[in-house]
Amino acid sequence: MTQSIPLYKQIKQHILARIESGEYPLHQQIPPEQELAAQFKVSRMTAHKAIRDLVQEGYLMRRAGLGTFVTEPKAESPLADINNIADEVRSRGHDYGNRVLVLDSRRADEEVALNMGMRLNSKVFHSVLVHLENDVPIQVEERFVNPQLAPGYLQCDFGRQTPNAYLVAQCPLSDMEHIVEARLAPADIGDWLQIPLQQPCLLVTRRTWSLNQLVSFARLWHPGNRYKLRSTLKL
Repeated sequence: MTQSIPLYKQIKQHILARIESGEYPLHQQIPPEQELAAQFKVSRMTAHKAIRDLVQEGYLMRRAGLGTFVTEPKAESPLADINNIADEVRSRGHDYGNRVLVLDSRRADEEVALNMGMRLNSKVFHSVLVHLENDVPIQVEERFVNPQLAPGYLQCDFGRQTPNAYLVAQCPLSDMEHIVEARLAPADIGDWLQIPLQQPCLLVTRRTWSLNQLVSFARLWHPGNRYKLRSTLKL
């Protein structure tokens, strides 16, 4: 074992290499901690740390009483930034796609008017998309847009660029607000995400501004078992 690399990281590299090579395929059980500790001549705590890190990073999943298994890493988005979901998916080496379910204009109800800073029944643009990673739904995006700031929104081809990419190009974003909740998805959201009833979701409510003007209000639904949000703070 290479002494310049901490022992637990060497075990992590060993496991990851076998996952990437296919020796440990998806859903395959990996050797237990005792076996890894004996193989690499380290303490069980060192092997435990390597496995714990890989569980936290989404490569492995523990099943009580059964062992530790290879799992599909969860899709991940930064909580403190607004990134194009298409770029995030492609950065993981996966295929991005979407389905446009709704693209219309409507009158703002009380909730939308409050969040958009508009009068009740003001005209807003409205869209609903399902974002896909390798053809698997990872997000339902419902968005309301100020038509004064993005007049061409309804004519945009969202098969070529996402709503986020269009709005960032039209209205450079200066501020944002995120609210994250654990929620049970309504029936239509559950159908679009292809998840069973009563499965928890992560709901991100997002508002964005451009030069002190509120551009959009969005509800972003993510299946809790296939998605995670990350935040990094430098002190």
